[in-house]
Amino acid sequence: MDQTQTTSYPYRIKNSKPWQSKEYPKEMDKKQQLNQLKKQIQTCQRCRLADTRSHALPGEGNPNARLFLIAQAPGEVEDEKGTMFLGPSGKVLDNLLTIADVSRDQIYMTNLIKCHLPKNRKPKAEEIETCRHYLDREIDIIKPALLIPMGHYATRYLLQKYNQKIPSKHEFYKLYGTLLYIKKQKIYPVQHPAAILHDESLQPILEQNYQKLSVFSHPCKWALVCPMKYYYEQGLLDKKWRELYCYGDWETCIRYQKEEKNEYHEDWMLPDGSLDQQLKNK
Repeated sequence: MDQTQTTSYPYRIKNSKPWQSKEYPKEMDKKQQLNQLKKQIQTCQRCRLADTRSHALPGEGNPNARLFLIAQAPGEVEDEKGTMFLGPSGKVLDNLLTIADVSRDQIYMTNLIKCHLPKNRKPKAEEIETCRHYLDREIDIIKPALLIPMGHYATRYLLQKYNQKIPSKHEFYKLYGTLLYIKKQKIYPVQHPAAILHDESLQPILEQNYQKLSVFSHPCKWALVCPMKYYYEQGLLDKKWRELYCYGDWETCIRYQKEEKNEYHEDWMLPDGSLDQQLKNK
């Protein structure tokens, strides 16, 4: 934006946190709904996994979280203790969250399958079908800004849930670290933390992908005063631009980068740096 021009957008507001505004209201009954669902999960007898588990694990964390992490299923330690991510994978996850400067108190975590899978085997299609309604209900209650599936099966389920084509086995890995906007829902697939336990060479790429959680933990500080907001409210801009950048990966927004450097940029510049001439004439 041309800083020499008079503008009604207060770009230089210091220490402002517009993401704490009423644009993100809290639902007072979320805890009650989650507690009710928790009881249903803990007493579930819908499949044979109920015969081999010690605990069925409901999700846990912040009911008003923007970030909603989805793992595959509880491990042996989690099954024994009845709490998520306590075993080796939990230590890796905690390290990744620390690097991203995100705490467990900020997020909500759950599993696609609520019971431990014997011998840590892969989930069966009928088990996913039987258990998926619990995850769907958690998503409905939390209404997170971002769904973050960790690993193949959680990612695959969300793609199916939102009627998306499933990439081939050789192409699937390309989804990891890619922010998607599908049917008004942002999804950010990442590798499961356990991947590092099997292949330490993957640690740099997991750290890079999980680092984005810090960015996703709040909207861009200019989200409420950006010209993109005005264009969207006037029906001139597709919502995906706001969701993928202003409320998503704002760190990669060219407008944000130029604003931080106090560099001139046109009001009609899109977040990817391209110029929309149609917006110029509005």
